[in-house]
Amino acid sequence: MTASDSVVVNSNFTKSIVNLTFGPQIAENARVIYPCVDTTESQSLRHKEKIWQDRKVFLSINRFEEKKGIELAIRAYHGLTPSERQSTRLVMAGGYDPRIPENVRYHKHLDELASSLGLSTATASTMPTALAIPSSISVVFLLSIPSPFKDTLLNSASLLLYTPQNEHFGIVPVEAMFAGIPVLAATTGGPLETVVEGQTGWLRPVDDVHAWTSILRKISTETTSSELEKISQNGRKRVSELFSRTVMASRFEEELQIMLDRKERNPFLEFKDISMFCGLVGVFVASMIAVLIRGSLSSSSSSSSKRVKSS
Repeated sequence: MTASDSVVVNSNFTKSIVNLTFGPQIAENARVIYPCVDTTESQSLRHKEKIWQDRKVFLSINRFEEKKGIELAIRAYHGLTPSERQSTRLVMAGGYDPRIPENVRYHKHLDELASSLGLSTATASTMPTALAIPSSISVVFLLSIPSPFKDTLLNSASLLLYTPQNEHFGIVPVEAMFAGIPVLAATTGGPLETVVEGQTGWLRPVDDVHAWTSILRKISTETTSSELEKISQNGRKRVSELFSRTVMASRFEEELQIMLDRKERNPFLEFKDISMFCGLVGVFVASMIAVLIRGSLSSSSSSSSKRVKSS
């Protein structure tokens, strides 16, 4: 890392991890370049195909892995009263491979958790099977959805629930904001830099289920259409200004130019690295000499013993 001419990271959170891992000397020179989403489409996803238009959809998009903490979405949804849930649906979509034991185990765990809380569930993996799910089902699991289906889900959602902690960036909240969807995310990691509290969404601690439930309630019953439209506009504007391909390319060009304009390059090997290498070589050579001497002495001793016996 010290031999690098330039170090870039995808968030200030990642920069803090670099500081903990490699020390402040590396971290203080690291520059942040945010990842991007495609903002070149002439219209946002809000003008495209929708499903389940008769209800408000609370959407979670994550791989089916334990570290994603998707249980929080289920518990927060359960916190709504039955009447509040009546015109809503919780949809959990994401990467799933039946060959990966964790994916299978975690999906089963989430399904059982929802059922234990009295929530009806169903699982699908294609849009036709998803559309065939009865309206009485409260919680839907969508496995290994293709990108076009993900776009349709974002287009249909009223709120994105992003439950992972300490994500280095987290591209899904950015995709949701560009789609005009409010985001509810954890108060850790990348979302602290992408989601603006009260303007493009909300940030809440993952250990406060009631706080998450209150946002679901706000979206389902308390927020006016004009307020939601304002959040939608704020989200699209923020993504266009900070997380577009043009912005990312421009930042890379800036960093490359700074690197090229620098008169002195960082040494590929520092003195301490050379010293360590020489020390290791010295230890290796000394060990080999010791082995050869030991072998020579052993051979001499064996020869002497044979001569004595012969005598």
